Amino acid sequence: MKEYESEWKELASVKKELAERDWFMGTSGNLAIRVNQSPTTFLVTASGKDKRQQTAEDFLLVSETGAPLEETHLRPSAETLLHCRIYEQSNAGCSLHVHTIANNVVSELYGDNGVITFQHQELIKAFDKWGEDDTLEIPIIPNHAHIPDLAKEFSTHIRADKGVVLIRNHGITVWGRNAFEAKKLLEASEFLFQYHLSLLSLKQQKIQV
Repeated sequence: MKEYESEWKELASVKKELAERDWFMGTSGNLAIRVNQSPTTFLVTASGKDKRQQTAEDFLLVSETGAPLEETHLRPSAETLLHCRIYEQSNAGCSLHVHTIANNVVSELYGDNGVITFQHQELIKAFDKWGEDDTLEIPIIPNHAHIPDLAKEFSTHIRADKGVVLIRNHGITVWGRNAFEAKKLLEASEFLFQYHLSLLSLKQQKIQV
C-alpha cells in the first residue's frame, strides 16, 4: 500500500462500520478518500466487491479523472466520476455513497420538488445549522443512467468542502473535509430520513384511527 497505507486503513475502517449497518446491499455503494491534493489522487472502492469483506483488493488508487494509477485488474466503482467532481471542486478529503431504503423512499417522495427540507431537528447541527429556525435543504437530482450526465448535474451542488446530495431512487452522496466528517454527515442524514418516514407513518396511522 506504500505511501497511502494510512488512507487505506482509514477508508477500510469506515467501510467496515457502514457494512455493519447493512448499508451495502447487493455490492452497492462506493467510498473514496483523497491521498494527494496536487495532483489529485484518491482511493476508491473497486467495482462489484462484497463490501462486508475486508480484502487487499477493496480499493484502488486513481487519478483526478478516475483512471487507475497502478497496474490492476480491478475496475473503479461506477460512480467514481462523482468523487472526481467532489475533489476537483472542493478541498474535501473523503466522500461516501450508499443506497438505503430510507434515502431511496425519501428521494422518491420529494423528487418532484428537487429538495427535502428539515427544520427544528437537532441533527441538522451536523451541517453547521445552529440557529433555532435554521433549515437544512438536501437537493435531490434525477438518476441519469449516463454517468457523465449524472456527474454534470451533481457537480452543480458542490459548493463547499462538505455537503450532501440525494440521487432519486439511487442513493445519497456526502463529502467532508475528512473521513470523520463525511461519516458524521452520512449518519445525520440517514437519521433524519428515518425519523421523517417514521413520523409520516405515525401521522397516517393516526388519521386512519
